[in-house]
Amino acid sequence: MARLDVLTANDRAGEYPRSWYAETATPLAPFPAAEGALTCDVCVIGAGFTGLSAALHLAQRGFDVVLLDAHRVGWGASGRNGGQVGTGQRLDQEDLEKLVGQTQARALWDLSQEAVALTRTLAAAHAPEAGWSDGIIHACHKPRFVPHARAYAEKMARDYDYDLIRPLDRDEMRALVGSPAYHGGDIDLGGGHLHPLRYALGLARAAAAAGVRIHEHSRVTALTEGSPAMVKTDRARITARHVLLACNGYLGHLQGRTAARVMPINNFIVATEPLTDTARDAVLRGGHAVADTKFVINYFRFSDDNRLLFGGAESYGYRFPDIAKLVRKPMLEVFPQLASAKITHAWGGTLGITLNRMPHFERLTGNIHTASGYSGHGVALATLGGKLAAEAIAGQAERFDLMASVPTPPFPGGTALRWPLLVLAMVWFSLRDRL
Repeated sequence: MARLDVLTANDRAGEYPRSWYAETATPLAPFPAAEGALTCDVCVIGAGFTGLSAALHLAQRGFDVVLLDAHRVGWGASGRNGGQVGTGQRLDQEDLEKLVGQTQARALWDLSQEAVALTRTLAAAHAPEAGWSDGIIHACHKPRFVPHARAYAEKMARDYDYDLIRPLDRDEMRALVGSPAYHGGDIDLGGGHLHPLRYALGLARAAAAAGVRIHEHSRVTALTEGSPAMVKTDRARITARHVLLACNGYLGHLQGRTAARVMPINNFIVATEPLTDTARDAVLRGGHAVADTKFVINYFRFSDDNRLLFGGAESYGYRFPDIAKLVRKPMLEVFPQLASAKITHAWGGTLGITLNRMPHFERLTGNIHTASGYSGHGVALATLGGKLAAEAIAGQAERFDLMASVPTPPFPGGTALRWPLLVLAMVWFSLRDRL
């Protein structure tokens, strides 16, 4: 059976998806494909948040960088996601303490705080049009989760000196989120949300201005380890002192050890027609983003032109389904008052997840690094991940090694069995969400 190619299964070569993001971002002039024999200090593979941030920070340190993407800069998950910039890691601090201990959990929290600050700073400097807004609401879809939300806010203030999370009871939640589906939760004013594709394009402009040689339409077909390493595309051979794999869910089978630990899955978003101010306030007040406590998370926020951007739903296959039909169902479960609202945009994308939902950072050899597997929590962490990879390549590896020290085990059965096992897990968890 032929392997499914996630780079081409659902998209046209070199074209951004027909998303609200792509429709409302000012595209960059195309960068040329890589051709012939090239040499560089660092070859970065993948021009999403990780690759763009790494390339920018490396160029600012004086490195000669070649940045490759099979399609366009920001084409993958970085330009399609929900735009939520969350604090912390994908696991909460209680789970991290159990996994790595209190000291390392605190260090990982501090890195996550830097990740959010770095994202805000880079967006303000290079993509002010991305429109940062403060606040992420975590909405409990079951009453039993509400006490934990309150206790977690208290823990973060007590143990981590973080007082920007405020618990919400049912009435407070209903005042912010106009849905009967939620019973309370919390609001984290340290996080925020932005237009992810505008942000990615801003990083690309900054990287190019710093001297990064960006090559689009340059799919990597082979990576040969060595010193130097050799990266091949269909039209170029790049000799590089260092290589960074920043492919996330679009790695394919380019590097087997990473592929066994980072699995591609699809997620989907719809945009409604613009709502009136009154209708908007009946759905969501305060300009915050929302993510709920379901395993198959519903997440949503408003665009700057009053469209509800609603993400969620699961599908069991790599090819995209009828996205509008699929996502409309959970959207109306949360907001039945939107039954007459038209869906104007519907798109999907492929992200990378790990078995324990922590990012996978690794020094594969002395000169080849990988950073990916953000598991839906990547806007800030991927931005910082690129900076940490740049530090490691420059010889300051302590912070990269801190992330790499978190265990990210391979999926049982490796790449052969990871997908059917995930389907079984998703079915089980989706059933649990309904209990």
